[in-house]
Amino acid sequence: MSRVITLDGPAGVGKSTIAKRVAEHCGIAYLDTGAMFRIVAKTLGPKNVAVPDEELARALASLSFSLSGSGGGTSLACNGEVAGQEIRTEEVGKLASDYATRPAVRAYLKKAQQDLGKAYSLVAEGRDMGTAVFPDAPYKFFLDASPEVRALRRVRQLAENGVIEDVAKVTRQIRERDEQDRNRALAPLKAADDAIVIDTSNLTVAQVFQTIAQALDE
Repeated sequence: MSRVITLDGPAGVGKSTIAKRVAEHCGIAYLDTGAMFRIVAKTLGPKNVAVPDEELARALASLSFSLSGSGGGTSLACNGEVAGQEIRTEEVGKLASDYATRPAVRAYLKKAQQDLGKAYSLVAEGRDMGTAVFPDAPYKFFLDASPEVRALRRVRQLAENGVIEDVAKVTRQIRERDEQDRNRALAPLKAADDAIVIDTSNLTVAQVFQTIAQALDE
């Protein structure tokens, strides 16, 4: 029987780093659901974000997701191809947020994520894992931090991968995405009622991980 742990929060809060460590700690797969939206955005491009529902549904039907490995070594593939750093730019992130407002996209990826949750024990990282996708998950966590802290973290993360961004620009983009994600009618970004909420603004990665590990090991 598969085991699902959800970890939600806004862009740049450190979800990926923590989720990988938690998955490693538990010896299970890591599911980056934000990457699934980014893959949709990168694959379908800006020209399809506003097409009629039927046309969008046909395009989505051509995508198939799969997982392999565990912990930080987990790979997420779409149609057999593992996505790289090309999906990690802020432009792709904003487009992914635009796609996330489309009911057809959310419905398709929700089912894809739930199917992966049935096939694998995993840590599901995203924005609505504990509220919409896996509402019955036994362990739910929600990470948060100020937009300024998140922007600085994101710029540093991108720089490590050779992508240079301006902090002020990324802060503005994060605020815009927060506004859209928190106020959309469909599956808005918020903590599940039974989630453990952790403000990571003044915490190290090790401190956040320890808080989650202690909750899981109780």
